[in-house]
Amino acid sequence: MSDVLDSYPQWLDGAWVTVRLTLLGGALALVLALLFGMAGTSRHAWVRVLNRVYVEFFRGNATLVLLFWFFYALPLIGLRFTTMFAAVLALGLNVGAYGAEVVRGSINAVPKAQYEATIALNFTPFQRMRRVLLPQAFALMLPPFGNLLIELMKGTAIVSLVGLVDLTRVSKNIQGSTGETVAAFSMVLVLYFVIAQVLQLFVRYAERRVDRMLGRRLPAEPSLGTIAAGAPGAGVAG
Repeated sequence: MSDVLDSYPQWLDGAWVTVRLTLLGGALALVLALLFGMAGTSRHAWVRVLNRVYVEFFRGNATLVLLFWFFYALPLIGLRFTTMFAAVLALGLNVGAYGAEVVRGSINAVPKAQYEATIALNFTPFQRMRRVLLPQAFALMLPPFGNLLIELMKGTAIVSLVGLVDLTRVSKNIQGSTGETVAAFSMVLVLYFVIAQVLQLFVRYAERRVDRMLGRRLPAEPSLGTIAAGAPGAGVAG
């Protein structure tokens, strides 16, 4: 175990590659999700067709296949990307397709009365989306976006197959050099878990910020002392 722990510089470098892939891929996925998600709510049929083509194509392909396509196939026709850029493209395009469906569903979930009120106030389509529909829909998007971000982070493990030295590749390298199979793979399990928890904390913080901006008050959670006292409405049924 000490050999595995002594390799902490490699663990840190691998973790930094995984975090960078998660942040860059997540940023690309967020932009694509917003663009194509709003396109899915358009009144124009050709715009909705763009949404369906993007969502169905990239949702229907494995991220690993997309990565191989960007990394091995495109260079043969003259398009050559760095390994990091190819990985970010593959992750962002795939997760963005799922995110676009989240955005479309969240906008459609805003009560119809809100939309009718914007028409009565003579808002332009841009004003409706920016000032009324999107802020309310954003609060609905955040929990599923958090799940997608964590899925994206776990999906970064495939980049080790094209030569990037991320956490998964570091665990294999250390296992091979030290022979400490249990310790090396236990360490990488813990590190992925820690990164996922940090991402989850960030998403929950963003949820609370958005709720405060919309004037929503989260229900107060009873303290352990209140629950122990059996106060009505504090987790005691009946």
